[in-house]
Amino acid sequence: MKLLITGGAGFIGSAVVRLAIAQGHEVVVLDALTYAACLDNLAPVSGSDKYRFVEGDICDRALLDQVLGDHRPEAVMHLAAESHVDRSIDGPGAFIETNITGTYTLLEAARCYWRDSSKSDSFRFHHISTDEVFGSLGKTGYFTEETSYAPNSPYAASKAASDHLVRAWHETYGLPVVLSNCSNNYGPYHFPEKLIPVIIINALAGKPLPIYGNGENVRDWLYVEDHADALLTVLTKGKIGRSYNIGGENEATNIDIVREICAILDRLRPAARPYFELVNFVADRPGHDLRYAIDPTRIRTELGWRPAITLTQGLEKTVRWYLDNEDWWKALHNRSGVGNRLGGAV
Repeated sequence: MKLLITGGAGFIGSAVVRLAIAQGHEVVVLDALTYAACLDNLAPVSGSDKYRFVEGDICDRALLDQVLGDHRPEAVMHLAAESHVDRSIDGPGAFIETNITGTYTLLEAARCYWRDSSKSDSFRFHHISTDEVFGSLGKTGYFTEETSYAPNSPYAASKAASDHLVRAWHETYGLPVVLSNCSNNYGPYHFPEKLIPVIIINALAGKPLPIYGNGENVRDWLYVEDHADALLTVLTKGKIGRSYNIGGENEATNIDIVREICAILDRLRPAARPYFELVNFVADRPGHDLRYAIDPTRIRTELGWRPAITLTQGLEKTVRWYLDNEDWWKALHNRSGVGNRLGGAV
């Protein structure tokens, strides 16, 4: 297929691009190259004749019309989004603009393209979202595709709004859409503001390892390359109008994640003292959701997909990647907010 992938220079988007090209798809990446995007994420495919890059904003309707008209994709995979909860607490406006207005603009451009396209019978619009739209779970239970939305952060609320827009454009206009909501991603090329890369990088520098609250918040961890495989499966096999929850089947508390990363580093790059001694508990994030966990029954039974990488395997692969690619993450240290505590503006 020929795919237009928005946000393709980001963490998850670039994983999708790399895998899509490996599978033989043609890919056009549209990315505004904001602070969390990095063209180095696409270096492994930059020489491919199946890859094209366009710098631009999904809020720019004229550009969207031009890209769709020039490249004539058979599907749009929409991953462009502001995605960091802490940044959404400090500056929600950017999340409203990109995640809501940008999604609306892209939907309208896609609708007009689909309506007038010779590929209208096969066209698909795949909207990629997050399990954070469902809010917080207690110690038991799981998110399903029927779980009510209850977002607790500006980021989650903006993604919930974008999900609703996509569903509405399908129901009202007939736009052929599929949706997916994923659990926490981790792996190579993860921008150094999220828990796992922050812990790895701070540990290597001998800096404190900041843990919100008591570290008992639970997440379901999904290796990013597994997620990319799931997304392409949903795109090609998912039922139009259907949503699919994508989980890693790997629940763990934040403190246990940190403990395992430290143990891997102790083995691969031992320091004068155990890395776990650097743990520093800090004031909790406002509105910090206690637990996310996904019931993956639908994607497993309908599409035959399940993750291939266990949490232990994925963390080992991730730590090794950061050890082997210091030039990649060191080059990002001067970007806005990296290395600083964000999300304290309440």
